[in-house]
Amino acid sequence: MSTESTNPFIDFGTRSVITHGIMAVTFIGAVVTGLFVEGEIGLVSFVAFVNFTAGMWICQSIHSLGGSAQDEDYEGVLKELQKYVQ
Repeated sequence: MSTESTNPFIDFGTRSVITHGIMAVTFIGAVVTGLFVEGEIGLVSFVAFVNFTAGMWICQSIHSLGGSAQDEDYEGVLKELQKYVQ
């Protein structure tokens, strides 16, 4: 298996930004589904999106604990986003 494609994800901050991006997209999907899809399909889709977002939140929490145990200089996702903007 080639590791060249996974090298951009080695940095803890990059993985954190991606995890937060996934959470944002799925939460927006939950809101849009809840507002615009009617009936049982809308309800089931809304609950599925919210549950997936909550699962990603738990993954991010565990991920953050692992990063602090390794003494990395992770200061939160907002600081990571500022690195990309500058």
